[in-house]
Amino acid sequence: MKEKMYLSTRGNQQPLNFYEAILQGIGSDGGLLVPDFDVDKKDLKELLNLNYIDLATEIISTFTPDDVKEDIRQLCKNAYGTGLFPEDVVPVKKAGDVYVTELFQGPTAAFKDMALSLLPYFMTFSLKQKGEEREVMILAATSGDTGKAALEGFKDVEGTSIKVFYPIDGVSPVQKQQMVTQTGNNVDVIGIRGNFDDAQTAVKKAFNSQELKDLCDQHHVFLSSANSINIGRLIPQIVYYFYSYLTLVNNKEIELGQEVNFTIPSGNFGNCLAGYIAKKMGLPIQRFIVASNKNNILTDFFNTGKYDANREFYKTNAPAMDILVSSNLERLVYFLCQDASLVKKYMDQLNETGVYEVDDDIFKKVQKYFTAGCLNEDDVLKVIGKCYDETGYLLDTHTAIGYGVYKQYQKDTNDQTKTILLSTASPYKFPKSVYQAITNEELDEYEAIDALNKKTNVNVPKPLQGIDKREILHTKVIDKESIVDFIGEQIKGL
Repeated sequence: MKEKMYLSTRGNQQPLNFYEAILQGIGSDGGLLVPDFDVDKKDLKELLNLNYIDLATEIISTFTPDDVKEDIRQLCKNAYGTGLFPEDVVPVKKAGDVYVTELFQGPTAAFKDMALSLLPYFMTFSLKQKGEEREVMILAATSGDTGKAALEGFKDVEGTSIKVFYPIDGVSPVQKQQMVTQTGNNVDVIGIRGNFDDAQTAVKKAFNSQELKDLCDQHHVFLSSANSINIGRLIPQIVYYFYSYLTLVNNKEIELGQEVNFTIPSGNFGNCLAGYIAKKMGLPIQRFIVASNKNNILTDFFNTGKYDANREFYKTNAPAMDILVSSNLERLVYFLCQDASLVKKYMDQLNETGVYEVDDDIFKKVQKYFTAGCLNEDDVLKVIGKCYDETGYLLDTHTAIGYGVYKQYQKDTNDQTKTILLSTASPYKFPKSVYQAITNEELDEYEAIDALNKKTNVNVPKPLQGIDKREILHTKVIDKESIVDFIGEQIKGL
């Protein structure tokens, strides 16, 4: 049987197999890696009664060599079946007429756990398969949640070290506290004077730096990524789309084969892109409703076909979505046009001018599958309060954006299609804003955790209990211009 290979969206990367794609993380030409094979459509009846681990095995093994399915099952057990997640892994609740998939029940109380609990196992399995003996240095930029989830996933994993870069003024106090108190003998957390886009751009630059490649060769190191630019981040996220849908079928909320909508709070667009791949695999999704905060670059793209990064960057009460460079959009454009030279042209334009605009054919496809909207900060608080008053369900600031954008979509279109909202974080990761939203009172972050718990009786997730009492272990802060040099020094130190 023909081996499943991965290519770059920009067309100038030698084909890689699954293990190489996981370990390399990003195309050598700066593009993102995508499957160079037709993804099998799944028979939903065969998936209907599977638990999360078995479902994950079926979905993920679509992307791996055919002879390692049982190995994949074991990796999924290691990630999801060791008590770090609830038994059903992603519970699906109801908030009025909206179905809410809670993706935050894992070890760091954010949806990034769904992929980053598995990625280290992918990585070590791939190292073994390739007989790789070099040290892997994992680089990650974070707007808040990826950092902690990656640190937790990779801490003390043999043969790896991890460097996480976060904007010192661009994450919530709870997110920052989670990172700077991280234990593990192979972890490093670095604040940068800049925003998430600065960190992400620098990390991408590091992968393409000839100087760093030479240093890696000299010191027997290779670089890889824990951001959603790594295909190993995206593949596990496809699973919860199927699981959410099949939960509704099993609960007799929908018929098997009935179409649904998904609403996705989106920043870097990986979460939504995983859903688009699920649709290509046969999941009956009618429409994706993409929700942005005040940094509404994705909303504008889906409404106009034009991606224009020349705009003001806002720090908001939904900091994980404070992004102007949505990396995974590049993969979507590739999927829609299947033309790497065209994608490269667009990305070169973006790099040179900050703007690109897709052609009419691509934009028609965009409009067929995607709708988008955005919420400002005041509206986020109003939505949290309204949803809690009307349904008793407590949203975090990011999920609230999804809920509010969906309600506006419903009003504008009268589309009554059953809709699943992906909930990306526990409300306790942003307690000050959430408490203010339901009480009109302002407390500091940690007082708000206790007050929110007393007010709502919603349990504080175990990973966040007593977080303010933990010892701070990471205090490094560097200028954004110094990131690549810093990585070079770290390579020399290994």
